[in-house]
Amino acid sequence: MTRERWIALFRFGFAILGAVGLTAQYLYNVATIPDYKPANFFSFFTVESNIIAVVALLISGVYAWRGEQPRWVHYLRGAATIYMTVTGVTYSLLLRNVQVDTAVPWVNLVLHYIIPIVMIVDWLIDLPPFRIRVGSAMVWLIYPIAYLAYSLIRGPIVDWYPYPFLDPRPEGYVPVIVTSVGIAIGGLLLALLMSWTTRLRVRFEKQ
Repeated sequence: MTRERWIALFRFGFAILGAVGLTAQYLYNVATIPDYKPANFFSFFTVESNIIAVVALLISGVYAWRGEQPRWVHYLRGAATIYMTVTGVTYSLLLRNVQVDTAVPWVNLVLHYIIPIVMIVDWLIDLPPFRIRVGSAMVWLIYPIAYLAYSLIRGPIVDWYPYPFLDPRPEGYVPVIVTSVGIAIGGLLLALLMSWTTRLRVRFEKQ
């Protein structure tokens, strides 16, 4: 079996794991929380980023199985890798002891630890065969910025915020802004780092 097909199987396996984890958590919430609002479930960055990761793994797995590497697939992989890394780091630093809609322990492990690590490993073992420049990498940051805007606009409308650090009700918007800026800087550094990693394969293949 070729290297590409092993990578494809790797992606398919973890895509299934991520999808099962998301489904299990959703069904658990529906079964145990009275008047549960599905819109809240899909408003968590963890859930959204894991959905993106599952889609990215499935699509890139299909193309790897075929031995094809469209440029847009690598951009999708890059986006999913950044979002999952932000998910994992933010959870570890700010949310480890906070209930954030992942009450099932094994689901929490999958969505906040395993899939983030899988996306990083997947990126590094199959770097794009072309350079992604810094300007192009900045496109990856559009979604997190849009998510922040969505959360802050939706929050007062439904009187619910997905994470404590996005909730301005206890102490106002200053802590929300400070934390959001910190996460944004982290995302920017990740985008720059991933842009830099794309030089490695290009340089190696030129030697």
